Amino acid sequence: MPDYLIDPSLLNPATAPGSIRAVLRRSATMRETALHHHAQGQLIGTLKGAVRIETRAGKWVVPTIHAAWVPPFYDHALQSNGPFQGWSIYIPQTLCADLPQTPQTLQGSAVLQAAVHRAATWPDGPQNEMQHRLAQVIIDEIATAQPVELNLPSPNDPRLQRIAAQLTQDLADNRTMDQWAHWAGIAPRTLSRHFVTETGFTFQAWRHRARLLAALEMLASGVSVTTVALDLGYDNISAFITAFKKAFGMTPGRYTSHQDRSL
Repeated sequence: MPDYLIDPSLLNPATAPGSIRAVLRRSATMRETALHHHAQGQLIGTLKGAVRIETRAGKWVVPTIHAAWVPPFYDHALQSNGPFQGWSIYIPQTLCADLPQTPQTLQGSAVLQAAVHRAATWPDGPQNEMQHRLAQVIIDEIATAQPVELNLPSPNDPRLQRIAAQLTQDLADNRTMDQWAHWAGIAPRTLSRHFVTETGFTFQAWRHRARLLAALEMLASGVSVTTVALDLGYDNISAFITAFKKAFGMTPGRYTSHQDRSL
């Protein structure tokens, strides 16, 4: 039985048809949920730090300023990067028709955050007209939220999967694509072609995104900018700051301050 954030009996459509359920949880330990799925769509966010949502298609990073959407019946796993402090909303499949059909990291909003906090205070059982109206606000916020490119697609070729797994274990490894191809027993041209076909990224672009997503998680854990830059294989701190700002529109320091203000 998966470790749901909420009692599964409360998600039974027979007992509360058309009702959403929201929960806030603050824990002193890291949260890790194995691959599972459920009949409800799920919106997941954090109050502090970041979480990683993993599927067979790739992974999504969710800092506090954003949220992750997982459609109904979509296999997914979750891992927090420290003690879990977050929230989740479960939405019945019947209310998910206009919501994204694939996992996405979505731009957060003050309206969504306030609505989630209110919904998390609702008692168990059937919901009244006012609660259904607020539930529709939450659904509308999800439907209109802008997707944020914080995903890292997984390749399908077993040889590319070996490379991707090894890279993510040590993102400071600066071996060239040709060296990785030799390590995996694949021709460099084949590696290059398959990486683009299977992930939508060149090898270099995929590694670049993997490093930036790891940087988001490290910064959310309170790791210093200097340590992040060195641990992820950047030549110097300036190179990391430049890459981070180009990708996210702000420096790592400003990103961290935004995280703090979102609590």
